[in-house]
Amino acid sequence: MIMSNKDKETKSKTRKKRKFKKRYWLLIDLALAIIILYLLFYTPARYKPFEINPAGNNQNQVSPYLSNVLLPQLHNGAQRREPFDLVVIQKGINEAIARLQWPQESNGVLLSAPRVFFVPDNIVLMGTASIKGADLVVTIVVKPNLDEEGLLRLRVEKIKIGAMNITPLARVIAKKMYADRIANFHVDTENLRARIAASLLNDESFEPVLNVRDIFDDVDQKVRVEKITITQKKLTLRLVPVS
Repeated sequence: MIMSNKDKETKSKTRKKRKFKKRYWLLIDLALAIIILYLLFYTPARYKPFEINPAGNNQNQVSPYLSNVLLPQLHNGAQRREPFDLVVIQKGINEAIARLQWPQESNGVLLSAPRVFFVPDNIVLMGTASIKGADLVVTIVVKPNLDEEGLLRLRVEKIKIGAMNITPLARVIAKKMYADRIANFHVDTENLRARIAASLLNDESFEPVLNVRDIFDDVDQKVRVEKITITQKKLTLRLVPVS
């Protein structure tokens, strides 16, 4: 069958349109990939990773802030057996965190020392997660809340990788991780660390009671968090004795 010139022109135009559409969608895919990569590798302006020098740092040494400021506050306040405020300063808690052993590895992910920011009503944690050589800044926003019964819930408000909000997906993964751990390992649910993990990962409430004797042998006292106040660069816990 011999095609007319008109049919040839129509077929040629159709091919050109198809090529244009393919190139158009390729450009869109490329643009989306660039945007996603930019969002993933974005570094918030206020985040500055700790500079760790293995040869000359003070890792694993007791933090002066903990030993000279924070723990004496807790010890002296608990000894009086009266309500008192435990004040945590952003700079001090970051200094204490930096003295821990970093980086740490978890499931093939290398984690750097996270920085803590106290902002009104929220605690913000920022750290670098290295996955196969790619460094991603992870931001977690936690909102502590005491209900009418005095139970504490550490609500994870937001989780971001770079500038990309992954909160809904992260919550699903966290709940699954927590369920798997409970099912496969013996977990002391009365342990304070376990209760904190359950609140962060599974959105559970718990009694915010600390046995001070676990820290100081000479103080046989438990204290309960009665109020939490978070302002810029400062967190204040109102602690009351528990009989």
